[in-house]
Amino acid sequence: MSDSVKVIAQNRKANFEYFIEEKYECGIVLEGTEVKSVRGGNISFNDSFAEITNGELWLRNFHISEYSYGSVFNHNPSRVKKLLVHKEELKKLRRKVEEKGYTLIPLEVYLKSGIVKIKLGVCRGKKQFDKRESIKERDLNRELHREFKKENFR
Repeated sequence: MSDSVKVIAQNRKANFEYFIEEKYECGIVLEGTEVKSVRGGNISFNDSFAEITNGELWLRNFHISEYSYGSVFNHNPSRVKKLLVHKEELKKLRRKVEEKGYTLIPLEVYLKSGIVKIKLGVCRGKKQFDKRESIKERDLNRELHREFKKENFR
């Protein structure tokens, strides 16, 4: 049985702001209406990050909007969410994060066989000159693709 994956949202800002060293797939503990909001794409990555406290992985500043058809028992949008990873992966993540300059950033939220998953990246922040280099590289690639496209349609 192949795993069907449906990407709900990607954190494009993370690719610009950070160098992504490694990626890990994590499960996430959600409450009632949070699942329906995530399936609807009502999420925000603004300044979200993961941290390890008391041997557990927690996702902070990850905003899941309230479900529009929910009742008074709707979820708290800014609640801290627990991420699920294997013990060995958690040990690797702890070692990496303890190094200077590394942080855990959510890169993408997707459904895998109907279950909400988060791709977490071990990231190192870019300096201003690195960002300028990324912009220059992106512009060059865009120009290259335009020229290639022009040549193919002649």
